[in-house]
Amino acid sequence: MEKFKNLPKEKQDTIINAALKIFGSNGYKKASVNDIASAAGISKAMVFHYFGTKKAFYLYLIELCGNIVMNEIINRFDTTVTDFFDRIKMTTEIELSVMKQYTAIPTFLTSMYFEADEEVKDDIKSIIAQGDGFREKIAFEGIDLSKFKESVDLKVVMKMLTWMTDGFMNQFSGKTDVDFEDICNEFYDCMDMLRKNFYKEEYL
Repeated sequence: MEKFKNLPKEKQDTIINAALKIFGSNGYKKASVNDIASAAGISKAMVFHYFGTKKAFYLYLIELCGNIVMNEIINRFDTTVTDFFDRIKMTTEIELSVMKQYTAIPTFLTSMYFEADEEVKDDIKSIIAQGDGFREKIAFEGIDLSKFKESVDLKVVMKMLTWMTDGFMNQFSGKTDVDFEDICNEFYDCMDMLRKNFYKEEYL
């Protein structure tokens, strides 16, 4: 991996974007290292020279995309926002801006989210689980819990949000031309419905 990281940034980006597109469009198993190399303008041997194996390259891309999104959230997150649903919307807006800036990431992450190949399935679950603590911190640390009705279980709320995310991700699985603005607006409508049902009357 060090040999890859020693390449000029522009060359690294070319290889990464080529791989994101090929893996995103074909899934892990059907993605061809030959196709990645061809799209990146390098030889197949150089791909293995930089990353060792196809699996190692794929897992590197998952962690890379996760770090890009996480760092953007950390840098732009406003801790003074204490409303739970406003925080969810703020985080979504930040993630949307990342998707617009790095256009190859959305299709790749969607494909990864539903990847079922046995060779990488458990590794994907492990990488995603590593981010659970970060997501819970963003969602709950410092929020105003008094706005919720006493009967509301926040763990159930988070499960509902996870299920909703699964549904929205599934809408653009395998697609390369996605109207993220429209999808986000639908998501926000769902957030508003949850707010009306979970918050006390005086906070609506």
